[in-house]
Amino acid sequence: MKRLCLILGDQLALDAPLLASLKPGADALLMIEAGSEAQFVWSHQARIALFLSAMRHFAQAVRETTKLDVHYVTLETSVAPGFADQLKQQLQRLQPQQLCVQHPGEWRMLVLIQQVCAEMNIPLEIVADAHFLCTPDEFAQWAGNKKELRLEFFYRFMRQRYQVLMTASGEPEGGQWNYDTENRQGFGKAGPGAIPEPAWFRPDTITQEVLQLVRQRFAGHPGQLDSFAWPVTRAQALQALEHFITSRLPNFGPTQDAMWTNTPYAWHSLLSVALNLHLLHPREVIAAAEQAYRAGRVPLPSAEGFIRQVLGWREFIRGVYWLDMPQLGSANYYQHQRSLPRWYWTGDTHMACMRDVIGQTLRYGYAHHIQRLMVTGQFGILAELRPQEVCDWYLAIYVDAIEWVELPNTAGMALFAHGARFTSKPYIASGQYIKRMSNYCKDCRYKPEQRIGDNACPMTTLYWYFLDKHEASLTRNPRTALMARNIARLDEQERELLRQQAQRYLEQLDTL
Repeated sequence: MKRLCLILGDQLALDAPLLASLKPGADALLMIEAGSEAQFVWSHQARIALFLSAMRHFAQAVRETTKLDVHYVTLETSVAPGFADQLKQQLQRLQPQQLCVQHPGEWRMLVLIQQVCAEMNIPLEIVADAHFLCTPDEFAQWAGNKKELRLEFFYRFMRQRYQVLMTASGEPEGGQWNYDTENRQGFGKAGPGAIPEPAWFRPDTITQEVLQLVRQRFAGHPGQLDSFAWPVTRAQALQALEHFITSRLPNFGPTQDAMWTNTPYAWHSLLSVALNLHLLHPREVIAAAEQAYRAGRVPLPSAEGFIRQVLGWREFIRGVYWLDMPQLGSANYYQHQRSLPRWYWTGDTHMACMRDVIGQTLRYGYAHHIQRLMVTGQFGILAELRPQEVCDWYLAIYVDAIEWVELPNTAGMALFAHGARFTSKPYIASGQYIKRMSNYCKDCRYKPEQRIGDNACPMTTLYWYFLDKHEASLTRNPRTALMARNIARLDEQERELLRQQAQRYLEQLDTL
């Protein structure tokens, strides 16, 4: 065997150039299911099932459409739980002249593969992952020696580079680069109304076998599988894309930040699952949204808001990850050290917003970006939780979580653990924000307008405590100076009562 191509669980593109370069009879594919990958973090059962089912479907498709030999190690047939040990065993058995792999999505996996090949004295070829529109090297060139990186400038660079939503004269469609200010509406008192369901897929035989395997082997892991209906094949991913563009994208923009009980998906695409597994290419997703706008089927704010997530933020966050690793993994700007409350794994809390979002997450393995940023994430920074524990929770609990996208979003944006490297301010607000953007507060034990007292909202109390504690740095930042002026209005007696209330909450996080 000349070349053995290792395909990882988040690299399931049938049209990948690396796959096309392999020669039947001389080269082969290797795929490995390793129990250690489900236990590296305490993964949600749906996340485990998604990866295993998509991997098995991919292997089947390769066998059916190519003449390549596929060496596939299942959990049932593996003799060692660790990925590294499995890789060593397969390299010893197959004796390839070279191992080749697309650039992994995790720093840890890249280092692991390099170490195994070095130990076994097998040449390793790492090729660029053609799934993305900006390579790590290209992003590093764009970033240069900037100390602070900002999405808006990168997004404009990418819009111009790929001529997305641009006019013939080189100007952005509609005369402005983004419509973020138009896309921050709540649902109103009447609620979200009727929203078309996302595209769901009945588990086929392969998926049913995987679900049974996960129930048996990972019964102690969080989450449930009763609602599992995610796309696990290229064909299903394309159906999900078509359904979103026609049925949900037109109304996506204005209320993309809104939250409501029993509305886990709202108008969101849920395409991050298929994108992050490489069942969809971002180029075709962007093109579908732009074409729908140009055909008059989708308003510009909705099309632009969605495209900014894919062409802008997704590519930007991957660039930041590879530029700043491994330091990003240990970043802790505020030196927060409190442990993750136990109810992050159960949803058993008196805070209605946290109970709803975590409960939804345990059921489906999904929450949309505002639920992650301004509910579970915001509580993480306000409660002074250790960033690494919060990041491990996000990586474990969401079906679309892969470290290149999860870590910078959680540590860098939600927790501000990376400082102002690529976010200009900590994303914090009182419970009043959650009340304005949802109905969570309606029947909650806590009152979002109260920062002191038995019924004081923990989000509100800890928000004001954060302002009190970090007043000096917030004052120096133009984007947070108004917050600092608000805390400055409180006299010393009010501040002391606030501090006492906050300390009571911080010492009793598990009982909130």
